[in-house]
Amino acid sequence: MLKIWYYANIEYMKDAPSYFDNVYEDEWIEDSFVKEMIQDVDHCTVISSHVIDSPILGAITPRELSGGVKVLILMLKDDSFIYNMSNCGDNCAKWILKIAEKKDLTVYLQHIMRFEGEFKIQIMNTGKIVCNSAEYVEGLLEAEEMEDERKLLV
Repeated sequence: MLKIWYYANIEYMKDAPSYFDNVYEDEWIEDSFVKEMIQDVDHCTVISSHVIDSPILGAITPRELSGGVKVLILMLKDDSFIYNMSNCGDNCAKWILKIAEKKDLTVYLQHIMRFEGEFKIQIMNTGKIVCNSAEYVEGLLEAEEMEDERKLLV
């Protein structure tokens, strides 16, 4: 299940793309699920763990992938941190849900990401589980209000 902390005062990875550049493993890039994410989000084709074909940049390495894809790969492969989902665009939303189907995934978020269809997301600030876009937006706004009240009390 996907679990989201929204504007909460928690520890999270602040620069996941740079972290990725220093820790990714060749096997991660060879994973068929990762290749599919890279193709869908960045429109690039993985040739090998060291060469990725970009329609705009030509041959690139994994270090030149978008920040969003890097965060997705880390969410899937490295459980060391809570990752900031705000590094991802809306084109990553379906992949975040797919990763959360494979494993429990807790993330941090600072904006309303566009999830479509039916899903199951827990808003950690409130504990509420939401199942569609309307409930999700309402849940995030409630979480934001709680965080704002908490800041006023401090």
